Amino acid sequence: MAAADVRGDRYKWVALTNTTIGVLLATIDSSIMLIAMPDIFRGIHLDPLLPENSFYLLWMILGYLVTSSVLVVSVGRLGDLFGRVKMYNLGFVIYTFASLLLTIDWMTGHPGAIWLLVWRIVQGVGGAFLVGNAGAILTDAFPAGQRGLALGINNVAGISGTFIGLVLGGLLAPISWRLVFLISVPCGVFGAVWAYRRLRDVSRRSGEPIDWLGNITFAVGLILVMVGITSGIQPYGGHTMGWTSPLVMGSLAVGVALLIAFGIIETRVRFPMFRLPLFKIRAFTFGTLSTFLSALGRGGLMFMLIIWLQGIWLPLHGYSFEETPLWAGIYMLPLTIGFLAAGPVSGYLSDRFGARPFATSGMLGAALTFVLLELLPIDFSYPAFAAILLLNGLAMGCFASPNRAAVMNSLPAGDRGAGGGMNSTFQNSAQVFSIGIFFSLMIAGLAATLPSALTAGLSAHHVPAAATAQVAGSPPVSVLFAAFLGYNPMEHLLGDNVISQLPPADAAALTGHSFFPELIAGPFDSGLHIAFGFAIAACLIAAGASAFRGSRYVAELETPVLSQGKAS
Repeated sequence: MAAADVRGDRYKWVALTNTTIGVLLATIDSSIMLIAMPDIFRGIHLDPLLPENSFYLLWMILGYLVTSSVLVVSVGRLGDLFGRVKMYNLGFVIYTFASLLLTIDWMTGHPGAIWLLVWRIVQGVGGAFLVGNAGAILTDAFPAGQRGLALGINNVAGISGTFIGLVLGGLLAPISWRLVFLISVPCGVFGAVWAYRRLRDVSRRSGEPIDWLGNITFAVGLILVMVGITSGIQPYGGHTMGWTSPLVMGSLAVGVALLIAFGIIETRVRFPMFRLPLFKIRAFTFGTLSTFLSALGRGGLMFMLIIWLQGIWLPLHGYSFEETPLWAGIYMLPLTIGFLAAGPVSGYLSDRFGARPFATSGMLGAALTFVLLELLPIDFSYPAFAAILLLNGLAMGCFASPNRAAVMNSLPAGDRGAGGGMNSTFQNSAQVFSIGIFFSLMIAGLAATLPSALTAGLSAHHVPAAATAQVAGSPPVSVLFAAFLGYNPMEHLLGDNVISQLPPADAAALTGHSFFPELIAGPFDSGLHIAFGFAIAACLIAAGASAFRGSRYVAELETPVLSQGKAS
């Protein structure tokens, strides 16, 4: 099929709808387990809050995201070499097969958890193939003047998928935890059949050999860095966090060394995986930097808001702890609505006026919303909270679509898969980094005041001194995860044996709706201010980077930049 035929009205909308479904499925699965986690662990009869099980807890949440972050550049490059549609279709097959095997986990305990963890990683491989090639397929299918709208719809669907996943997980998991994975199977089959029948590959294939050394050093280095960051938020020895543990320091040191080696390798091999000369294109460089910084600010926001709602606000307003995961997802819907409303509109307008004004103002607006969140009291009025979330969604949507379109427009046709994958890697890895950063800031704030608050509160309700000391000495991350997973924190931390020996009034008070939220409100508030301050700084720097992206640049309408060594 000729390029002109591919860019006909009929085909380009087929490409848009199919790739949007693929990206939406991939991103929904990046977050669907967050709310469903308690039901999944109950289904396999494993307590995720026991220290020996913290590995499963963290990596069931992050394994999918880490895998897709590591592979998305490589699979984008494979699309450039062997055909983007072929690699995209393969992603549907891998994703759907892994979803089916996740559904049929028949084991319990540690074997059941390992089965889920392994197939979540495989599912992440499929997700990487989908996300890593979708943007390049759309860029091939749409003319330059319409890519903002197309990539805007696709990108906003991807970002909003992370929030849709929260609600879906909350709705499906109480019925059966297997439905969390089963829902992906018919959707994946439908998308795969449609893609194989209707998508056409018109990208130019270079036939260049695969940069195996670059792929290996990049993958291992990035995995080790992410292992170090996620392990750093777990307690080590007598410390509330593990940043001084040999595992964390060793993982970070070796990972950074491998990434440095990767950078050197990429400057010396003939056909590198990571096309470093693309950074000579100003629109690509500053667009990708903006992508990284915006994801850094946004990534931890979801976790902070979930803990705020589940651990404090919802219980104070009469919701049981078991109900809070679902309702946290529902109460965050204004954020998704904002994304869905602003993304396509800003993408369409950026086709006419360029990406810079929309992306820059979007990041400034996002920084403002973090300031407004800082001004809210812990027990806020929901209409004010919803309005701020809506504004944040509008601001992020205003940034994401034009920025993605500008990045893809800046890439030469033969490098769209690799360049799009590089941009997605920065976005996905920033989300993992932000989790480590936000949780570290939050835990540091809690560690300073939570033990004394727990000691005073439990002693006032006649909890024995030994049990009080044990709970007060619990790592702050355990308290955060208890709230995050929808457990009754005091009931879980104290245990039935201690609670059954207390006077009924004290037992009821400790396990009621208000004791735990009021207990952590002060420490949480101080940690929240630190975390939001970091998000404000990230958004402001992203706005500055976006403003410096230069005037509108479309690679196919310009003299090839890589031969010039400069950008307009």
